[in-house]
Amino acid sequence: MPNHQYWLVKTEPSTFSFDDLVASPKKTSRWDGVRNYAARNHLRSMKKGDLVLVYHSSVVPSAIVGVAEVVREAYPDPTALDPKDPHFDPKSKPDDPTWVMVDLRAIEALERPVTLDEVKKTKGLEQMALVRLGRLSVQPVTPREYEIVRKLAQSKSS
Repeated sequence: MPNHQYWLVKTEPSTFSFDDLVASPKKTSRWDGVRNYAARNHLRSMKKGDLVLVYHSSVVPSAIVGVAEVVREAYPDPTALDPKDPHFDPKSKPDDPTWVMVDLRAIEALERPVTLDEVKKTKGLEQMALVRLGRLSVQPVTPREYEIVRKLAQSKSS
């Protein structure tokens, strides 16, 4: 598929898992609560049709578990304006929102999860943002990295 980009988003499955995305109406949910400027800028760069690897963090083992698709491009994140929401940001203004979100639709669970340890050990993934910028919650993935991850998910665990 030409002219689309690849991304990786991180989520803690205890908060919102890939299975939760699959169980959402039309397998679609907003991807909100991002409060890092670099990650926000990546959300702003996402285009409808881009493919997204979903990564479960803060679990053992942390792993890429599924693929989603961007179905709605960046729009204001209302959780930033809600004082009752844990993602509230008093500096964000309704007329000039600081934070954005996108809508993602689950496409498929990977045949098997691809663990962080496996990513770190795989030739061709040494420069992947997941390895270099471990804490960033939304990050770009090159087409080659995406293909390598998909092949790993179809192989037996190493």
